[in-house]
Amino acid sequence: MTSLLLLATLLLLSAAAYQFGRRRALAAASGDIRRLHSLPNYYGVFVALWCLLPALLVLGLWMALEGSLVRALVVSELPAETRALSPARLGLLVNEVRNAAAGSVHTSDPVVRAAAQRYLQHQRTANAAAAVLVLTLAVVGGALAWSRVRPKMPAITAVERIVKALLLAGSCVAVLTTIGIVLSLLFEALRFFKRVPVPEFLFGLHWSPQMALRADQVGSSGSFGAVPLFTGTLLISLLAMAVSVPVGLFSAIYLAEFAHPRTRSALKPLLEILAGIPTVVYGFFAALTVAPLLRRAGTALGLEVASESALAAGLVMGVMIIPFVSSLSDDVLTAVPRGLREASYGLGATKAETILRVVLPAALPGVVGSVLLAISRAIGETMIVVMAAGLTANLTGNPLAAVTTVTVQIVTLLVGDQEFDSAKTLAAFALGLVLFLVTLSFNIIALHVVRRYRERYE
Repeated sequence: MTSLLLLATLLLLSAAAYQFGRRRALAAASGDIRRLHSLPNYYGVFVALWCLLPALLVLGLWMALEGSLVRALVVSELPAETRALSPARLGLLVNEVRNAAAGSVHTSDPVVRAAAQRYLQHQRTANAAAAVLVLTLAVVGGALAWSRVRPKMPAITAVERIVKALLLAGSCVAVLTTIGIVLSLLFEALRFFKRVPVPEFLFGLHWSPQMALRADQVGSSGSFGAVPLFTGTLLISLLAMAVSVPVGLFSAIYLAEFAHPRTRSALKPLLEILAGIPTVVYGFFAALTVAPLLRRAGTALGLEVASESALAAGLVMGVMIIPFVSSLSDDVLTAVPRGLREASYGLGATKAETILRVVLPAALPGVVGSVLLAISRAIGETMIVVMAAGLTANLTGNPLAAVTTVTVQIVTLLVGDQEFDSAKTLAAFALGLVLFLVTLSFNIIALHVVRRYRERYE
């Protein structure tokens, strides 16, 4: 039984458990809901949760450990001379066995073919055992919860406790995931900084991470000065914000203060469609339409415009970010109490004065938050830069030249056949750490602005 089929079976069992629990509660109360401590639905949910959650937890653990267990069984049955291979070669052999078992690779090696057969057998046995265990646990859990249903049982309290535990578990997973990301970046970045000094990385003016695959090859050293990457990221982000912030903010003011409700209901969804367009589509638009247009315009004006320029990437990226500014700012502006506007009008202020001196100051924290979110989005964009700005690490402030960004270089450094512990690969983690710290700084600034200038209404 596949994991998807097993999950569907669990959902069906939990739905049946819900009905059984609800009917038992009604039967115990002789059909009189007033005799029950909680509504009948809570008894059904209580039984369904006990049927689903323990089995779902075991299923998740099994899905996480199944590959390792089957791999260990297959490796233990390999010939002794095969098990004596280095871990890297043994890993390649196991991958070949897995691919042969899946039918994606045909091999004539008898050892691999025999191991593939055993792999399939162990996998079938493991899936069958997991299905029996999970379904048995679901039935037992549902039956135990069903037996506890009584008219005086506080089912609503039990359900709330389970829900609170689930929410706490979700919060812990989110926090632990964040900690894991930070630690993985930090440890690998520290390995990089043992080879490349921090001042050279942060203040170096030349970026050329041309590391060799082996130490005896020519060109086994490179330059890791990240200032050109920081400059390119800043340049494209500034161009994008120069487009998105004015257009987005003016759009939000129009939609919140001037547009007719029918116009607003039509324009806002159309504007938000921009956020749903894939970034690769924006990249194609920038590379095939905007960049040639800018190059022709520059030629007509006597300017030299590169075929891949920061200006093309920044303009298209700014269009992509407009919904982030406009939608959030519109929500913040419409949330300002109507009484503030009416008080301003009552004092003789015009509509423009009311917007500038009352509405915008009241909505300032939200507007700043939307702008900082847009900046973070611009800093983290990759596809548009790859297709429209290029991969050249130029230290320049000229928007007509080709530049690159931190995120693009992270992708470039992690693609290829170089060793994972080389300085070239580890540089991606150092760049990621810097990018994380910059984004964290923007979030801290946003929190400070919100706390400092937040308006409190009675």
